[in-house]
Amino acid sequence: MTVQKKKTFVLCVLSVTALLALSVRVGYLMIARSEYYTQEAQELHERERDIKAARGRIIDSTGTVLADNKTVCTISVIRSQIEDAGQVIEALSSELGLSEEYVRKQVEKRSSRERIKSNVDKETGDRIRNMDLAGVKVDEDYKRYYPYGELASKVLGFTGGDNQGIVGLEVSYEEYLTGTKGKILTLTDAKGIELDGMGERRREPVAGSDLYVSLDINIQKYATQLAKQAYETKQAKGVSIIVMNVNNGEILAMTDVPEFDLNDPFTLIEEFASEEAQDGETTQDLLNQMWRNGCINDTYEPGSTLKIITAAAGLESGAVTLEDNFSCPGYIVVDDRRIRCHKTAGHGAEDFTHAVMNSCNPVFITVGLRIGAERYYEYFTQFGLKQKTGIDLPGEAATIMHDLENIGNVELATISFGQSFQITPLRLMATVAGLINGGTLVTPHLGVKAVNEEQGTIEEFVYPVTEGIVSSDTTEKLKYVLEQVVENGGGKNGYVEGYRVGGKTATSQTLPRGTGRYIASFLAFAPADDPKVMALAIIDTPQGTYYGGQIADPVVRQLFENILPYLEEMDYN
Repeated sequence: MTVQKKKTFVLCVLSVTALLALSVRVGYLMIARSEYYTQEAQELHERERDIKAARGRIIDSTGTVLADNKTVCTISVIRSQIEDAGQVIEALSSELGLSEEYVRKQVEKRSSRERIKSNVDKETGDRIRNMDLAGVKVDEDYKRYYPYGELASKVLGFTGGDNQGIVGLEVSYEEYLTGTKGKILTLTDAKGIELDGMGERRREPVAGSDLYVSLDINIQKYATQLAKQAYETKQAKGVSIIVMNVNNGEILAMTDVPEFDLNDPFTLIEEFASEEAQDGETTQDLLNQMWRNGCINDTYEPGSTLKIITAAAGLESGAVTLEDNFSCPGYIVVDDRRIRCHKTAGHGAEDFTHAVMNSCNPVFITVGLRIGAERYYEYFTQFGLKQKTGIDLPGEAATIMHDLENIGNVELATISFGQSFQITPLRLMATVAGLINGGTLVTPHLGVKAVNEEQGTIEEFVYPVTEGIVSSDTTEKLKYVLEQVVENGGGKNGYVEGYRVGGKTATSQTLPRGTGRYIASFLAFAPADDPKVMALAIIDTPQGTYYGGQIADPVVRQLFENILPYLEEMDYN
């Protein structure tokens, strides 16, 4: 064989080998890897649009839906698919109430997909869809909807444009309420033009779980009505009412007037809109103030309602008995400071039971001094007053209290009748509940369970309790003496015909002192001998009469007159 023939032969062998190798490789790619490369090619030319998932509902103890979903539409455009830009701009501008300049700017953007407007009502979305405009996409999704407007606004909270919780229960239970987004996948060519006949692929969204809460809409409505009445008639800065189960901490109602519209939470209500003009604060600052829940986000000096704590510590420690006798001349001198009683003429001779009924400052100061700073501080801690309640709402404020080493006789004296420290209204309420329910410190809460449509109940929420914060003997004495306060003492305006009610009234100064501003409050529970429900009403900076016994007691009385028979019908425990 000649050299030339040999070269030709080798070249043929190499060519055949290369062709065989190429054939094997092509076969491998076409057969063994076909699914992979098909998917890669498909994804290269698929356009993706999110579909919002329905958020879980919030449902009260009566089965009433407090937070729901409303079907809305998102209108968007894909520039490469638009055939008549002028027609699209004119139609969307007209239907969506947007300027042609804005729509044109969005349409002309060089992006794969540009959103024109979200949360468009379904009727408008349907009209735009029926126009069949090339390049215009109408996707249905969900917007949070609150059927009762401002009811329990500072408890429920609301969501943002992305359907994510911002404040209140909406953010506390985000992991349960939020669903999983779906997707719409559209096949296009290399230029982004939809391929005829290929249609769309959908990955359906998964709805969030429903949250069942302890709120009772009937009690919430009535508490809000009473709070509004007090707010308006007393021209107050604010009015708060909390209703709680004494034995397990379930919140039946919580209102903090003025409230805001949950369906329009970014619009300032009148009270705050006027402040913007006066004080020059930013809108966001004012919105944050408007959304604050004074029941848990703010602290105050509780005044005489705190005397329940001093009475409990005194009885528990043995520093006082209900029969101990005192004499009130209208003041008491502690170190070099003269501290007066609210009755400047004095109460004269009285036993401890009547001192509680009379809310006598000198007697409570005497009891506090008998207990001593160190032991009083221990009881303050034991009763849970130094810690947050742990309620399932965001932003709970902490107690502001002296360090033990800074509590002298004067500080102890003022603490004993409810001054020189600050707590939240709910913290006071939770502690008193523990003192009158037999000594169990409960965690105030709203969440009861999360329920998924497919899986059923996925979680029943359990909350911490602390037992033995006070003896049963002290509990019985407290219930008795606090019932006497309502029967014959300073809380008599809280008396409810046909029911045994215990409670304590208070009138405290706002800080700084000397401004002439006060906080009126009344804390009450029923039945007094076997407490089941507790209510606290706080009227902040009322105009005119500001004494708690005269303006706060009647609010709780009216509340109890309506809800106690209702709770009996519900066989409430």
